[in-house]
Amino acid sequence: MNVITRDELHAALGAVTVVDTLGGHYYGQQHLPGAISLVESEVAEHAPTRLPDKDAPIVTYCTNPSCSNSKAVAARLIALGYTNVRRYVEGIEDWVQAGLPVESRETV
Repeated sequence: MNVITRDELHAALGAVTVVDTLGGHYYGQQHLPGAISLVESEVAEHAPTRLPDKDAPIVTYCTNPSCSNSKAVAARLIALGYTNVRRYVEGIEDWVQAGLPVESRETV
């Protein structure tokens, strides 16, 4: 499974669809700019409407390298025929530690 670095992702914001795989209140508290929320149990149901272009670049992320949500969601997307899925393995903790901007549900 392909990965993307923080710097690559930061440079690609706006050109990729970023998928927060934590969901719920975690997404509400903070997420990468423009990220959509999609958890593993909802991929089959919601991916077709939230991610209609199966060839568009998609990046999944979760908390940190020990969190498996982003890998699980990416694997499900790939199984559904998505062709350009990468993972930001270091996750939102790495993003925040680097001082990069986040959004919360209140600011979206």
